Amino acid sequence: MHSQLEAIFDDAESRYLKSDELHLLSQYVESLPIRLNAYRNLRDRELEIMQPVADQLQTQLPNEKIENLERALKTAMLTLRYCAMGLLLNDQSFAQDRLISWLGGTMRLYNIQSINTVLHPLVQQHLSQVLSPQEMDLLAPYLTLAETLIREQSLEMIGTQ
Repeated sequence: MHSQLEAIFDDAESRYLKSDELHLLSQYVESLPIRLNAYRNLRDRELEIMQPVADQLQTQLPNEKIENLERALKTAMLTLRYCAMGLLLNDQSFAQDRLISWLGGTMRLYNIQSINTVLHPLVQQHLSQVLSPQEMDLLAPYLTLAETLIREQSLEMIGTQ
């Protein structure tokens, strides 16, 4: 759960919530149905999202090895799952911590940065076809976070070569 919300609940025995804390909690509760629906859509329609992405990726990068495309797609799927959980919990630090823990090693090990530059816009395009605008708005910060981390890992790799 969002760290600010956790802090609110941790202090429950000593006082009632302040107005701004109630507002934060209210915002979370009001957005929860949308978050749940977005998470369900991502979970239930993962193949519907990723199959056209895989097809387009192969068309746009015909000279790329199939193994590299598959690794990049698996990384994208795992990234999307972490983003979905972060969305559900309303906790960017959750997504960031999980992504950082394995993303750097994956990027260094498989050298798929160039594929990601084509892959991520395709994923976003298909997500916007499956999710409602409200759901996309809630998911967008997590996708941006993931893309930023991937870009940073790519830059680190370039700097160490």
